[in-house]
Amino acid sequence: MSIGNSPEDERPFDDESDDSRPSIGHALRQARLDAGLTVDDVSTATRVRIAIVQAIEADNFAPCGGDVYARGHIRTLAKAVHLDPAPLLAQYDASHGGRPAPTPAAPLFEAERIRPERRGPNWTAAMVAAIVAVVGFVGFTAFKGGEDEGGKSAVAEGGSTPSADKSTPTPKADKPKDPKPEPSDSAIAAVPQDKVTVQVSAADGRSWVAAKDHNGRLLFDGLLKRGDSKTFQDSEKINLVLGDAGAIDLYVNGKKIEDDWQPGAVERLTYTKGDPQAG
Repeated sequence: MSIGNSPEDERPFDDESDDSRPSIGHALRQARLDAGLTVDDVSTATRVRIAIVQAIEADNFAPCGGDVYARGHIRTLAKAVHLDPAPLLAQYDASHGGRPAPTPAAPLFEAERIRPERRGPNWTAAMVAAIVAVVGFVGFTAFKGGEDEGGKSAVAEGGSTPSADKSTPTPKADKPKDPKPEPSDSAIAAVPQDKVTVQVSAADGRSWVAAKDHNGRLLFDGLLKRGDSKTFQDSEKINLVLGDAGAIDLYVNGKKIEDDWQPGAVERLTYTKGDPQAG
C-alpha cells in the first residue's frame, strides 16, 4: 500500500495573488497601443498633459498632485482607451491606502456666511467732498480777483502791461525712442564659460521636454507650448529628452544647434562645457 500523496495533492495550486495582474500604467499603455493611439492623441482627447500621461503609464502618480486627481486621471485615461476604470481604481485604492474621504461641505457654508453685505451710498463722504470743492472754488476766485486788481493799479500808475509774445513757439517733436533690440545670438552667447548652458524654445509647436543635471537630478519635466522657452545650467553637463524635436530651437553654450530633426522625433541629447556635442 502506497502512503504517498494522492494525485489530487500533487496538482499545483492556482495563483490567485494580485501579482499576476498588470500594473495600472501597463494596462493603460497596452490598451492605448491596442487602440492605435499615441500619447499625444490621448492628451488631446482628454486634456491631460502629455507629461502626466507618460508618468501614469510609468506608474508614477506623483505629478498628479494627490490621490483625488490621480483617480480622476486614471478614470479619464481608461475611458479614452476603452477600458473599464473600476478595476483600475480599485487597484489604485488598494495600493494607496483606500479611497480618499469626500471633501466636507462646511467651508462652502462658511463662505456663504462671511459674504459681505451690500451697503448704501456713503453720503457723509459725498458731503465732505462737496464742501471741499466749494471752499476750493471760493479761494481760487479770491486769488484771481487779487491778481486782476494788481494789474489794473499798474496801468493806472503809467506802467505798461507786458505784451504777449505773438510768436507761437514751435513745439519740439519728441525724439523717437530707439526700439529695443531683438534678442540675438550674441546675447545668448554671453554665457559663463565654466558651465554648460542650454536654452530650449518651442518655436514651431509644442513639445514635451525633460532635463537633468550631471547628478541625475530632474530640472524640468513638462510641456512647452508654442513660444515658451526654458534655460538650464549645470557645472558639468545637461541631459535632455525632447518629445518633438522638430518643434524645438536649441541653443547650447551660446550656439544654435542646426540638426535636421523631423517633426514628432524623440531625441535624447547630452551637452557639456565647450563646443556643443550631442550625447
